[in-house]
Amino acid sequence: MSYRHVSGKVIAVMPAYNAAATLERTIRDIPEGAVDEVILVDDCSRDDTVEIARRLGLTVFTHEANMGYGGNQKTCYREALSRGADFVVMIHPDYQYDSRVIGAALEFLMLGICDVVLGSRIRTRREALAGGMPLWKYIANRLLTIFENVSLGQNLGDFHSGFRAYRRDVLERIPFESNTDDFAFDTQFLAQAVYFDFKLGDIPVPVRYFDEASSINFRRCVKYGLTTLWVMLQFWLQKLGLANFAIFQPREAETR
Repeated sequence: MSYRHVSGKVIAVMPAYNAAATLERTIRDIPEGAVDEVILVDDCSRDDTVEIARRLGLTVFTHEANMGYGGNQKTCYREALSRGADFVVMIHPDYQYDSRVIGAALEFLMLGICDVVLGSRIRTRREALAGGMPLWKYIANRLLTIFENVSLGQNLGDFHSGFRAYRRDVLERIPFESNTDDFAFDTQFLAQAVYFDFKLGDIPVPVRYFDEASSINFRRCVKYGLTTLWVMLQFWLQKLGLANFAIFQPREAETR
């Protein structure tokens, strides 16, 4: 199936760590013509991720030291902006998210309906669990997503998705360099998007849980959940003028 986007340069970015077993399948599912370039940033993988990415013709950047999930995304977005992206799609190369929906996400951005589009893994509880999402992770996701929707005044189905698409101006204005290098980067980014009045939306995306798909363990999930609560508190302290946080200070727009 092919897809021809309307206008503007589209770059897909992939924050990668030990994705050799799944990278090629992820790339093959991207509809023909949906993106102009795929950037893979490798965070010191111990497998053949870099070699496979280069064989597939991707634009590859490598970290000399492990920078973490958030640190990897920072490099992804810096490079996408420097290469003239008008739209940026972030998708994990672990084949957990279905790359075929990239075109649908881009349409919402190109029409100006949304500035940020997330892929929701949880259209229904049955589908999420049937896709292999552990029950405890499903419950944690639902509780945190409800709290975040109420805190930020949104109505998203899945605040913790690893499939995201952005308009260029979102990445130019949000000070993502101030964010953590850990997994809470994603939560901070969405809070920032709301704070700077960008329009958020989501689309359903099939998801797969299997041994090669990346996932954080229970201990790190607890830390992530607590950090999420802290980010929501920071958002409201900033909104009410009771405190100032670096993650909510706008940055200068990038030049092409």
